[in-house]
Amino acid sequence: MMGTVHVVGAGLAGLSAAVSLVEGGARVVLHEAAKQAGGRCRSYYDPSLGLEIDNGNHLLLSGNADALGFLRSVNAPDDALTGPAEAAFDFADLESGERWTLRPNAGRVPWWVLSKARRVPGSRAADYLAPRSILRAAAGKGAGLGGTIGASMACEGDLYRRLWHPVLLAALNTDPAESDVGLAATILRETLGAGGRACRPLVAVKGLSYAFVDPALRHLASRGGTVRFGRRLRGLGLGVGRIERLDFADGPEAIGPGDSVVLALPPWVAADLLPDLAAPKAFRSIVNAHFAQVPKPGSPLVLGVVNGLTEWLFAYPDRYSVTISGADRLLDVPREDLAKQIWAEIARLGNLAPELPSWQIVKEKRATFAATPAEAARRSGATTAYENLVLAGDWTATGLPSTIEGAIRSGKTAARVLACGPARERGAA
Repeated sequence: MMGTVHVVGAGLAGLSAAVSLVEGGARVVLHEAAKQAGGRCRSYYDPSLGLEIDNGNHLLLSGNADALGFLRSVNAPDDALTGPAEAAFDFADLESGERWTLRPNAGRVPWWVLSKARRVPGSRAADYLAPRSILRAAAGKGAGLGGTIGASMACEGDLYRRLWHPVLLAALNTDPAESDVGLAATILRETLGAGGRACRPLVAVKGLSYAFVDPALRHLASRGGTVRFGRRLRGLGLGVGRIERLDFADGPEAIGPGDSVVLALPPWVAADLLPDLAAPKAFRSIVNAHFAQVPKPGSPLVLGVVNGLTEWLFAYPDRYSVTISGADRLLDVPREDLAKQIWAEIARLGNLAPELPSWQIVKEKRATFAATPAEAARRSGATTAYENLVLAGDWTATGLPSTIEGAIRSGKTAARVLACGPARERGAA
């Protein structure tokens, strides 16, 4: 029988590990430095808007099996995620004024590319064969083996600009041309490659905490799990092949002979605690903009925008929100300047009044690891040199980029390794 498992970090990776462990009968203590769980995927009240918002907008897909399985495990509300009944993605081109809806068919055979009404305007069916070169380049290889998307397909042309660039950039948070081909291949195989049934867009309209975090905490409590907030880990008591102590800011926690530890912390924190740990060192930022303006009736829940600063426009019931990926270039731009420019684009897209409503700009400098071959190669698996210490986090070797799906998958893997041993680790694709 497994002893107490101490999960350090209550982001989605830590929550996933904790939920998987209690489901297996383990006694779990979840430690979190902040006053609330969720990490980078949480909701909070913003006084400048007078609204509850998420610290980042996240688009999930119906093919995200681990994320959806997690929601089922924690008995999340039926309205945790909202989306259309079929795969449909609305786009707008700010330069030409064109609008279109990309509509992959449900099955794996992609006959939708033969229908002009389902494609990007001006594209041909043959143009959609380009990503096959990504799959070929990644065949037989894992992430981080040196290949880039740019070396596998032409990162140019109208279809690339109007489809592949925004989709791959959103998934990888790194310029696609320099991104790892193995990570891109996994994304394509699990979404478009699996047919439209795996591509239906899903959004946590009522917030990420409502959808993921609060149900997980309730589920842990119902299974006897303990959650301790305000516990910042300062160091690890390293013994011979084992972790013997967790040194929190408020005092040490002894790790008994049958106890284990899941370290579910950001890579830069984990690397400080374990100096020899292989972990990504380069990161990419994301900028999110929120505007306290009730969207017009009929506004698309998610709108992809090309030829503008805005990339993805979310129409929540009480606000407009924008996500801009790979946003390092915007970190030094004054927040008000960004708000004005983004709102001008939203107003143009929705035929709205140009006056700037109450707004908030959130710049997350280290939102994800840079999805380049070099950084993908630095990702660690779940196991460590210490028999009772495993790792979780979207930065570990899940085979996916930094996504909710990757974070939850990593937690499940960490729990499985503790329960069944390192041979059962699910590594990179």
